[in-house]
Amino acid sequence: MISLRLCIPFFLIFVLPHARAQHFALSRLFYPNATLRADLMADADMGNNQRYGLTRTSFNAIIPLRSEVDVAFSLRKKLDLRARHFLMLANASQLNPSINSTITPDNGYKTFSAGVLMLQASLRDRLWIYGGGLGLTESNETFFTPQPFFWGGGARMRILGVHTQIAYGTVLIYNQKIRFVPVFGINKRLSKQWRVSALLPFRADANYRFNEWFNIDMIGAFDGYSGGFQQVTNVEKMLRRSNYQHIKFSVAANAHLFTVFNVSLEAGLGTFRQIRTFNAARQNLGTQNPNIAPFIGASVRYISSKSKLSSQFTRKLGFGESGINW
Repeated sequence: MISLRLCIPFFLIFVLPHARAQHFALSRLFYPNATLRADLMADADMGNNQRYGLTRTSFNAIIPLRSEVDVAFSLRKKLDLRARHFLMLANASQLNPSINSTITPDNGYKTFSAGVLMLQASLRDRLWIYGGGLGLTESNETFFTPQPFFWGGGARMRILGVHTQIAYGTVLIYNQKIRFVPVFGINKRLSKQWRVSALLPFRADANYRFNEWFNIDMIGAFDGYSGGFQQVTNVEKMLRRSNYQHIKFSVAANAHLFTVFNVSLEAGLGTFRQIRTFNAARQNLGTQNPNIAPFIGASVRYISSKSKLSSQFTRKLGFGESGINW
């Protein structure tokens, strides 16, 4: 279906707001792939003679589950052609915040999450994205008494031409409390080399493509974590939660190597930083604001572009082997 092909770039910016520097490509949807990434944010002063730093290592996987195309009749006996594509997202991360170069809490935080997404295109209902997922971010001491988070939502996508797609919808997020977040996205090809894309309020990106194997991204993105830990005193052990957030501005260089690898190097600044600590009753015990700090990141993505399972999905939707686009 031609409409499904046109919406693919925007679908990627909708489902991958945390993809970071790896740029958006058709192959990330229809071919199983895995990404290893490491980030380092330098220590910066946050008052009270304390300096805050952060390192993160992560593993992300995208696994296509099923694609289907069917013909149905509506209640008015009108013909409707539908195409659906299902995929699973999985993440495992290790976060190590540090205060005065000491990892706090001990052994940092571990994150595990999974989600399922569906892209649906039909003659009657047009283009929609639906998804949901859950996960947890906890220290070793609170790992077996977690406060999980979950999200779910949907968005309507519209095609405004071969080079422009937009979407609007709502995401429900639960992380200590429920929030409804309206989202708006746009994907616009400006020229053969330039493309801009955004999923507001989470991410905006301008991409410049030099050739088939090299491109750069200019990124602005909202990021952070919410992790549970245990505060120990001489009298008792108390459950606490640390919420950290920042807005980053960065430049990333992406290279496609050896057919199945994508390598990315990213550098930039973390700004508008905030750390809040909550007790078990979700009362704010204190807020700190670390100064602006530089960060660097590197990632390697492997995609199983030759697997029989991968090819099945692209053939079903009419992309063929030429559908692989780094």
